[in-house]
Amino acid sequence: MSDRYPVTGRALGPAIVALGGMQLMMTLDGTVAALALPRLEAELGLSEAGRAWVLSAYALAFGGLMLLGGRLGDTFGRKRVFLAGVGVFTVASLACGLAVGELTLVTARAFQGAGAAIAAPTALALVATTFAPGPARNQAVAIFAAMTGIGSVAGLIVGGALTELSWRWIFLINVPVGVLIAVLAVASLRETLPERRPLDVPGAIVGTLAITGVTFAITEGATRGWVDPTVIVVGAIGVLLFVAFLTIERRAEFPLLPFSLFTNRSRVAVFVAILLAGAVMFILAPYVAFFVQNVLAFSPLQSGLAFIPFAGAFGVAAFLSSKAVVRFPARYVIGVGILITIMGLLYGTQLGVDAQYVPDLVVPIIVIGFGVGFVVVPLPLCAIAGVRESEIGPLTAVATVFQTLGGPLGLAAAGALATARTRSLGGAPGHPQDMTPPQLEALSAGYTSALGFCAIVAAVAGIAALFIRFTPQQIAFAQEAQSHADSGVDGAVVGPAGPVDAGPVDGRSVGEDHQFGRRRDLDP
Repeated sequence: MSDRYPVTGRALGPAIVALGGMQLMMTLDGTVAALALPRLEAELGLSEAGRAWVLSAYALAFGGLMLLGGRLGDTFGRKRVFLAGVGVFTVASLACGLAVGELTLVTARAFQGAGAAIAAPTALALVATTFAPGPARNQAVAIFAAMTGIGSVAGLIVGGALTELSWRWIFLINVPVGVLIAVLAVASLRETLPERRPLDVPGAIVGTLAITGVTFAITEGATRGWVDPTVIVVGAIGVLLFVAFLTIERRAEFPLLPFSLFTNRSRVAVFVAILLAGAVMFILAPYVAFFVQNVLAFSPLQSGLAFIPFAGAFGVAAFLSSKAVVRFPARYVIGVGILITIMGLLYGTQLGVDAQYVPDLVVPIIVIGFGVGFVVVPLPLCAIAGVRESEIGPLTAVATVFQTLGGPLGLAAAGALATARTRSLGGAPGHPQDMTPPQLEALSAGYTSALGFCAIVAAVAGIAALFIRFTPQQIAFAQEAQSHADSGVDGAVVGPAGPVDAGPVDGRSVGEDHQFGRRRDLDP
């Protein structure tokens, strides 16, 4: 076993520092810019659309290219591709920190997302090939998974703290960390054998451009007007590219998005719910940050610390949800979480310029955190219920893409609504310190209207969840199989014993690998 796996004992060491550290940086950078947006807006003169693109450019590139990134690792060797992703991410972070205007910053953020999309799937795959099955790999998977949760919250706190010094440090700090990760990766990771499979490059490029075009139209429509020729043309091109993407995927020998994944109605409902839940979570951070900094005059550090109760409530709810989902139907558990989230969002829409952190703001932060935490556990498990363990990786990647791409689309729509609401009440662009009380009230109403939009999106996600018919037994098997997959066990079907093991899964033969468009024998 020592010949096959470089690490056979404890996971703690340079390998997990490299892989876990990159995962932490990638997750952190998804939210780290949220609390810096008011400073960015003031110093770089960001437009209303540009403010949204600072966040969306990263998420679009990350989500749109993630599936291709995983295939690159399989084709050219995972260590080599991981190092390339780290390099692109690090150089792009330097460019972000040195940005002198809106265009340079947004472009650099897109390259950051592309680097993350290359590194993220290969990092998880390298965990499986670096650490031997058993205690070493279990420890590594636990550490790697923890980096995602820590990064989501730490991004807000670290972003707030570094923004107190300068917004540039939220990006420049990645440079020495990226160099350290690259050095450790070279020394501690072993290259994997490449698999010669054609890459669906056209699908990745066309799909990403399609989502970007639609997002651009929604974002710019709020400021330029919905009848602006540029908005109409780019939006139409985005729709046409999406149709072209579907055509490419249907004909591709090795598609990034196999249509067989959508033959099960329960799983389609899961993907829709994940897309919408991703939109809600992506909208929350920046608009709560806008409200507390621009309306309540919190400093960036105070804003970051204000999110700590969210993290605590989130963690408690996630633990309770993991227990409830194997006892009750997943749609009920998800529905409870969504109802709690909606109550917190509706409470938040009532906040105004005279709000206090305690109790006005801390109450919705805790309630929303608890509601979101109750939802995030069942949805990924539903995505992999009733499938072979060898299909868990592709399905998890697709679910992650849906969650990631839901964010920019949701943020674009929320931004359009918030801007329209502010202007309808007499508000105008400008620095909050220079606004009159009525203008500040209008700005506050615009921000809280984004929370109302989140409540509507969450309600639609709840409706989609009603169509999820996976049983608690299937979810329990999915939970167990996810653990087995992380430990290198393969070949079983993620479902109850009996008919699911012996017969078709999602209406297809168990021995048919639709992910790669060919048939294969079951593992012994």
